[in-house]
Amino acid sequence: MTTATTVGRRASAAGLALAAALTASPALAAAPSADRDRAAQKTGGGLDRYYRQHLAWGSCVTGPDDEVGRELDKAGVQCADVTVPLDYSNPRGRTITVAISRLKATDTRNRIGAILLNNGGPGGTAVDSPPHVRKQMKDVGARYDIVGFDPRFVGRSTPLDCGWPVSIGLMSAGLDRTSFDGQVALNKSLAAKCRAANPSVLPHINTRNTARDMDVIRGALGERKISYLGYSYGTYLGTVFTQMFPDRVDRMVLDGAISPRRYGPLLMRDMVGPNERALAAWADWAAERNGTYGLGDTRERVLGTVTTVLEEAGRRPLTLGTGEQTYRIDDTHVPFIYFIGLATDKDEARTALAEQTVILKKAAEGRTAALTPELTQILRLALTGDDSATGSAQAAILCGDGYAPRNPETYWHDIERSREKYPVFGPLTNNINPCAFWDKPRERPTEVRLDADPLIVSATGDTRTPHDSAVELHRMLPSSKLLTLQGAIHHGTYGEYGNDCVDTEVNRYLATGRLPERDLTCTK
Repeated sequence: MTTATTVGRRASAAGLALAAALTASPALAAAPSADRDRAAQKTGGGLDRYYRQHLAWGSCVTGPDDEVGRELDKAGVQCADVTVPLDYSNPRGRTITVAISRLKATDTRNRIGAILLNNGGPGGTAVDSPPHVRKQMKDVGARYDIVGFDPRFVGRSTPLDCGWPVSIGLMSAGLDRTSFDGQVALNKSLAAKCRAANPSVLPHINTRNTARDMDVIRGALGERKISYLGYSYGTYLGTVFTQMFPDRVDRMVLDGAISPRRYGPLLMRDMVGPNERALAAWADWAAERNGTYGLGDTRERVLGTVTTVLEEAGRRPLTLGTGEQTYRIDDTHVPFIYFIGLATDKDEARTALAEQTVILKKAAEGRTAALTPELTQILRLALTGDDSATGSAQAAILCGDGYAPRNPETYWHDIERSREKYPVFGPLTNNINPCAFWDKPRERPTEVRLDADPLIVSATGDTRTPHDSAVELHRMLPSSKLLTLQGAIHHGTYGEYGNDCVDTEVNRYLATGRLPERDLTCTK
């Protein structure tokens, strides 16, 4: 819903996400609960105690090692827990908590209201985001209470951890059927671990319940309406909120937008073309710097280096790093490294990917090289369960949102069909994932039936949520406006890419509440 240099922030939100593993068939009709949700706001529906709860604001520090909490405290942010029902159809049953943070408006005379943040994922956190967003909002930031939240079972909220042996279940099918069969077995085991560890909560982890939590947050904050800034998967969450609670929306920015018709456990297939094109663009960049990296002096030769690394990893595991920092990877891991590195065309990310490729090339040649910090972080995500909670939450939300094909042969057929045109990313984006072994979702996906007027932001080279997906969402919401960043490869542009045109237009909208008269295009 999230580059090698920012793996822990928005790359985690969408680049690393299992959410990135979905191309859905057109969304099914929403369950009748949409009407129930709107009625609950007016009649109570047993939810009054949640909407009217008192929030105990205080320090964001949760323990002696909580550096993030200390930084939030220094920035003037306060934190609280919001109590919500695990099951909205049984509001008197078990409750869970959703962690929120708030950086209050300083220009109280011209205060606009509260703006809620979601960085994507699914499974991305945003409790730590208010100070960063205040800076990118510039002058208008002082007029908002900026509120970050960690969705249910994410981050500081009631936790979920399936005890996975990997932190992110996002891998390639590899070069042959043996590798794919290993992926089938792995993903089946990941789903089984979640089912065994959390059987009572998994049915209640989905986007529609997160949207319900958002409305409880709104009520607990005392706001009649709430504004929203969502990136990547957060754009889907925002769209769902407009359909479930249309009269609770003030200003909404959806950056790196996903069409609801494409969201689901197979969305990643929509990313294959943009990532192969981004790989080619990076190869051009690396070829111009062959004297520095030695990866090839033409696009074709650089891509040939990547292919050689991938094929060697398929013949035998590659050893990366030295001493205690030693990892072994195969052909199921190599495409993931490139996928993470292609979230942006900014020089620092391209440099990081070139340095990583040098290490991979040496390993393919039987030589050793010390790891970069960026590559170490990626390998720990792919090969260890250090951050199992991240992958667990991402899978639970994604698999709870939509149905995935159950037959492994369906995936294998699509993998084989994609190889010739998309040799690096076809086996990654078409690979099987834990949703193939998940229980049937409790609710049907949300269909867009109501118009809404968000400002939709998209870069034409986005490798996570392709630009044509944003265009499709814009068509589904006729009152929206589309702000396009032309010629950039980047996911989540407002306040992140450094484009003055995009930042100015978004801040103008947040300040005035008026959308541009027509769709706008900014240039890289």
